[in-house]
Amino acid sequence: MIKSFVALLAGITFSGAVMAADIVEGQDYEVVDEPMKTEVPADQIEVTEVFWYGCPHCYALEGPLNEWVAELPDDVTFDRMAAPLGQVWEQHAKAFYAAEQLGIEEKLRQDFFDAIHKGGQRLTDEDDIAEFFTDYGVSKDEALKALNSFGVKSQIQQASAKMRGYKLMGVPDLIVDGRYVVTPNTAGSLENMPKIASALIEKVRQERAEAK
Repeated sequence: MIKSFVALLAGITFSGAVMAADIVEGQDYEVVDEPMKTEVPADQIEVTEVFWYGCPHCYALEGPLNEWVAELPDDVTFDRMAAPLGQVWEQHAKAFYAAEQLGIEEKLRQDFFDAIHKGGQRLTDEDDIAEFFTDYGVSKDEALKALNSFGVKSQIQQASAKMRGYKLMGVPDLIVDGRYVVTPNTAGSLENMPKIASALIEKVRQERAEAK
């Protein structure tokens, strides 16, 4: 299954961009009933990927999404949120937020994905996660402390609240400006998700310009 998604995405390019005028609410994206407050400066447009390390769709999207993120304009801030939907998801979310706290998430991200999807590791036990972290310049004690820190617990709670607010039941998702939600279903495919998000970014720009 994973191989099929990787094969599907292997030749993706993001040419033929979708324009803001081409997208349809309820078809290409959903609107949040109660928009979430974004955590970026007023002149920035926030885009958040909601993901789970154990999700094969998130894994397949990782490479193409990173390419898209690398080309984002200066007025867009990209962030990630690990979804704590269930016990296994929560352990992986703890790993994500702990790695962020330790400043190693970007370095280990692909390896963590690969260990799960290629290496067959579960990485749901705290000792196993902490041991994994030691390859990235932190001690096991430091990793365990981060995994059980108040800051990580708070981020898990915040992520859970946002998941409820966005009414998300699965991943991956792209959230634009705390208001617009793009899923594989609404976009029609994983390939289209960044394209729809780009169109929504332009939509937000237009809305802000009209509001001035």
